[in-house]
Amino acid sequence: MMQKGAILVLSGPSGAGKSTIINSASKDIGEYYFSISTTTREPRVGERDGVDYIFVTKESFEEDIKAGNFLEYAIVHGNYYGTSLKPVREALKDGKLVIFDIDVQGHRLVRAKMNDITTSAFITPPTLDELERRLRARSTDDESVILNRIDNAKDEIKAVGEYDFTIINDTIEEATKEFIVVAKTARLKQSREDEEKFIAQWLGQK
Repeated sequence: MMQKGAILVLSGPSGAGKSTIINSASKDIGEYYFSISTTTREPRVGERDGVDYIFVTKESFEEDIKAGNFLEYAIVHGNYYGTSLKPVREALKDGKLVIFDIDVQGHRLVRAKMNDITTSAFITPPTLDELERRLRARSTDDESVILNRIDNAKDEIKAVGEYDFTIINDTIEEATKEFIVVAKTARLKQSREDEEKFIAQWLGQK
């Protein structure tokens, strides 16, 4: 029997270790499609179009908004970020787990549109101090960017109760184990359509 497609939304502050956890768990969560965001910001050094992000112009992005081609989109630090619907639909049809790494605002939009097949987890370091330590240890951002990320994290943590699960990334090993459980749970979530089919089948109705 083919696995059901499902959506798993991951949010959490920049520096929480989301990408590391996904990579660490990749062999244990079945076939999945990691949703790549489309953005209007300039590529950073080493980033590749179609791998890290799909990079487009502001005009192109706004045309796609009008055409209804985004599952969710938001403006972050003055740039558009969004998720194209086409690859998501294809992945769900193929029975894959679609993983989103999006912000709190994006999670709310996905919930509003596809709640019955969506599971969500908020990934965070144990404390704000630890987040700051990790951001500084990366040595990739200047001071203003780090302070901005810390301010954003203070706001994002207030939405933790909107998520199905919270994963505290104290150690990658433990966080990865928890993430695998959440990913497997996401696939078990019944959509309304699944429930109606099951009830009819259980009652012997055709």
